[in-house]
Amino acid sequence: MVVLLYDEQGERRDKFSTKPLDSKYGKQSYVVNDMAFSPDSTKIAIGQSDNIIFVYRIGEDWGDKKAICNKFVQTSAVTCLLWPAEHAIVYGLVDGKVRLANTQTNKSSTIYGTESCVVSLASNISAKGVLSGHADGTVVRYFFDDEGSGESQGKLLIHPCPPYALAWGANSIMVGGCDKKVVAYGREGHILQTFDYTRDRTEREFTVAATSPSGQSVVFGSYDRLRVFNWAPRRGVWDEAKPKEIVNLYTITSLAWKKDGSRLCAGTLCGGVELFDCCLRRTIYKNKFEMTYVGLSQVIVRNLSTGTRVVLKSYYGYEIEEVKIMGKDRYLVAHTSETLLLGDLLSNKLSEVPWPGSGGNEKFFFENETVCMIFNAGELSLVEYSNNEILGSVRTEFMNPHLISVRINERKQRGVEDNKKLAYLIDIKTIAVVDLAGGFNLGTLSHDSKIDWLELNETGRKLLFRDKKLRVRKKPQHPEGLLERERGRKAERGE
Repeated sequence: MVVLLYDEQGERRDKFSTKPLDSKYGKQSYVVNDMAFSPDSTKIAIGQSDNIIFVYRIGEDWGDKKAICNKFVQTSAVTCLLWPAEHAIVYGLVDGKVRLANTQTNKSSTIYGTESCVVSLASNISAKGVLSGHADGTVVRYFFDDEGSGESQGKLLIHPCPPYALAWGANSIMVGGCDKKVVAYGREGHILQTFDYTRDRTEREFTVAATSPSGQSVVFGSYDRLRVFNWAPRRGVWDEAKPKEIVNLYTITSLAWKKDGSRLCAGTLCGGVELFDCCLRRTIYKNKFEMTYVGLSQVIVRNLSTGTRVVLKSYYGYEIEEVKIMGKDRYLVAHTSETLLLGDLLSNKLSEVPWPGSGGNEKFFFENETVCMIFNAGELSLVEYSNNEILGSVRTEFMNPHLISVRINERKQRGVEDNKKLAYLIDIKTIAVVDLAGGFNLGTLSHDSKIDWLELNETGRKLLFRDKKLRVRKKPQHPEGLLERERGRKAERGE
C-alpha cells in the first residue's frame, strides 16, 4: 500500500509505503480505511483494517524522510479517523468504540462505546466537537469543549439507514445514506429539512460528505455525482446548488476541503482523484488584487504581484458584503449585517467587531499601523488589529489624524504590561486623555487658544500640542499632573 502526496496544484510530489501490523502476513493482508493530516500538515495518521493506526512524520518539505513516529494497536479494525487537535486523533472501530489517541504520550483511551460499528466521523467547525455515525443508524455527539453552547452529549438521533455520509455544518447536522435522502437535523436532533431523491433513477446511495471550513457549504458524494448544499443565513435553510455530474467517475469514496475553502478533492472507488476549484464568484480589484468568494462568509484576497494571500472570514458566519482595500492598498475593510471586518495585509492581522446597522457612512483612518480609527455620526471608535472587540469609543467632532493620538504598547515599560492611551479633542480648546486598557479618563487639559495639532509620546506619559498661534506646548500626561493643573486654573478663577 502506497500513499501518494500531491501539491495544491494536483501535481504528484512524493510518496511513501505503509506497512502491516505484522509483517509475516504480507503487504496484501490489510487495507487503508482512512487517513488524516495533522493540524500542521507535517504528519499523517493511517487507519488500517489490521487493527492499527500508524502515524507518519512526512516533514515540512517535499522529499523529507518519512518515518513512523507513533503506532496505536487496537482490538478491532479502524474504520474512520479525524485529527482535530494538535496531539489528539479521534477514531472509530468495527466494535463500535470511539477512541482517542494521544501522539504526545503514545497512549489511547476510549471516549465512549456502542454496540454498533462506527461508519463515519465528523467534527464541528472549531474541531471541539465530534459526531459518530453507526451501522444501526445512531448518531452520537461528543464535546471536548461545548464552548458555552449548552448542547447535549450522547445519543443525538437515529437515522433511517447507516449514516455513511455525515457532516456537521455551522447551523445543523446533515446526514445521507443508502435511502437516497439527505436530511438536515437541528442542534438537538429534530428534522429541519429533507431532500428526497428516491424518484431519481440516476441517483444512488450517498457514500460520503464533507463540510467546508466555514461550515456554510456541505458536499455529498454518490455515484458520478456531487451534490452541494449552501446555508442561507437570512432564511435559515439549506439551498441545493446545481449538482456536479461527471460521467464514469463512479462511486465517490472520500472528500476533503482545502483549509481556506478554495478547493475540494474527491477520491473514487476506481482510484481516481479529482480536484475542484470552489468559489461563488471571483473579481479583480484595482487590477492589483484577486477576490475569491469561496463562501458567503469567507473571501480569499490575493495580491497579484506578490502572490501573498489573506483569508478574510466572518467568525460568526455572517454574509460578507463588498470587500474594500484602503490605506495605500494595505488595509481590508468589509461589512456584514452585524459586524465589521478589518485587516492588515502586511502583518496578516484580522479583526471582526460588532457593528450593526451603520449604513456604511463611516470614515476610516489608517495613519496608525496598530489601530484603525473609525469616525461615524460624531463618534470615534478604535479597533486594534487582531482584536475582536472595540478598543474604545469617544464622542468628538474633530476627526482629523492630527487632532488624535493613539499609543498602543509602543515601548516596553517596567511594571506596565498593557499601555494603551488616547488623546483627542473634546472641543477646539480642550484635550482629553483616556486609558484604553483600563477604560477610564486620565483627565482633561484646557487651553486658551484653538489647538490644531497634538501628539502623545511613545509611552503615553507626555503630551505635546500646538495652537493656532503656532505655539508648541509640552504637558505631563499623568492623571495627577493633569488634575493638579486643572485645580490650579480653577483656583486662579476663584472657583
